Amino acid sequence: MSERAVMQYDVVVVGAGPAGLSCALRIKQLKPELSVCVIEKASVIGAQILSGAVIEPAPLDELLPDWRKAPPPICVPAGEDEFRLLTKTSSYKLPTPPQMHNHGNFIVSLSAMCAWLAPQAEALGVEIFPGFAAAEPLYGDDGAVKGVRIGDMGVGKDGKPKDSYTEGVDIEAQVTVLAEGCRGHLSKQLIKRYELDKHSDPQTYGIGIKELWQLAPGKGQTGKIMHTVGWPADRSTYAGSFAYFLDQDRLAIGYVSGLDYADPLYQPYEAFQQLKHHPLFKPLLEGGSIISAGARALIEGGWQSMPRAEMPGAMLIGDALGLLNVPKIKGTHQALRSGMLAAEHLVRNLSSVGWDQAIRNSKAADELRRVRNIRPGFFKGFWYGMANAAWETVTGGRSPWTLKNHADHSQLHKIGSYEIPKRDYYTRELPPRDRLQGVYFASTAHDEDQPIHLKVLDPQLCVTRCAEEYQNPCTRFCPAGVYEIVPEGEGKRLQINASNCVHCKTCDIKDPYQIINWVTPEGGSGPNYQNL
Repeated sequence: MSERAVMQYDVVVVGAGPAGLSCALRIKQLKPELSVCVIEKASVIGAQILSGAVIEPAPLDELLPDWRKAPPPICVPAGEDEFRLLTKTSSYKLPTPPQMHNHGNFIVSLSAMCAWLAPQAEALGVEIFPGFAAAEPLYGDDGAVKGVRIGDMGVGKDGKPKDSYTEGVDIEAQVTVLAEGCRGHLSKQLIKRYELDKHSDPQTYGIGIKELWQLAPGKGQTGKIMHTVGWPADRSTYAGSFAYFLDQDRLAIGYVSGLDYADPLYQPYEAFQQLKHHPLFKPLLEGGSIISAGARALIEGGWQSMPRAEMPGAMLIGDALGLLNVPKIKGTHQALRSGMLAAEHLVRNLSSVGWDQAIRNSKAADELRRVRNIRPGFFKGFWYGMANAAWETVTGGRSPWTLKNHADHSQLHKIGSYEIPKRDYYTRELPPRDRLQGVYFASTAHDEDQPIHLKVLDPQLCVTRCAEEYQNPCTRFCPAGVYEIVPEGEGKRLQINASNCVHCKTCDIKDPYQIINWVTPEGGSGPNYQNL
């Protein structure tokens, strides 16, 4: 093979989400002479962005003061807030927690918002390259990060180049900004290499599953924002739903399950489908149709799980740093804010040195510090969590203690060691009929003749020890039916349907043996979300 081509910039940003795009755009606003490029693994900008999403506009007001004159294509002013407790057959309206008041906020499609933001960055001179996956970091002789290598394209499943083979280029930069989102491929490696989490609690996560529906005419309630807790989750499982009413009788509905659940037979995807059959939602959805669907992991550890934000030659921002505010159920404003702060830091220094202190002294970190005890309070169950959340809200997070987080995979109980809760579930009638049809609505596309990007270190363990101890939870926690146990001769084997993958990273997080490693597939592969 020939020597790789090299492209050089002052700053390379990995990930074209709100954090990465705001960082790149802000750099160019403040110092146009700096060269900046953004690398995005999705086929087009926004194609793999998924969020609720209700956003607080203050950071966007600062970044683009006139944005309201030409807003993103889906942008609905927030209206009525509703917070409900569900049983299987009933719904009880509760006071809306202060953190979830949305007056002055907007319901958006985050995928459409990023697609709207990208051209504005390009107009200032940012070079954006969708369809190219950052496969590995590059290091200088001093051990510092000096950029990223774009993954080769046109490699067959056997690891050999095909006729379409194209060698990936090396992109070198003085500073690499990691804005990959939750559980990013490079971020995970670099956090480990530089021990950025040495003094942090283990990170914790959730799995969010979302569908965009076209409701029957007249069923929409534009601007209404609804959240629920309770059924279909049992009292020991942290979970809840959102329903955001867009214009044109469209509804964004989703369900988030904390990945610290103990029940080995729990299925986050099935819980979401059951929620849709609750009397609160089923009449609303009947007569409608799914437009788009997807799933992603959410980073929930907060203040105590934040890794160190800087390393030699590189820095973490947005969800890669863990800035999601769980009680608010919002992270976009944090992503935008951290991207802008990172840009201001780079304009002053063109170095990662000092970034950790800068972000920890910022409004973004202070916001997490004040709510640090709310999410871990639910480790002791629903009612304890609700009482603790009320206390932390009343005191403004001034408790003299900080509750600890734990690794999600360590919380899964073995079969026989946990009392499986009763599943008082409905017979499903609403689409999709199964997870495979759900993948269809995600418009996921992978060339099947490429190396499998889900690396299982010991497949034999799956059909022996894991089958006995947990009954293969990967077949249940994956929202896309990627993992199957199939007959082979007189035994069984693990089958990986990698082409189904929606890049949510749940398997990388929840696998109890930590033998699944999610790596980037060929650039342009994966889901192609529409207005999620």
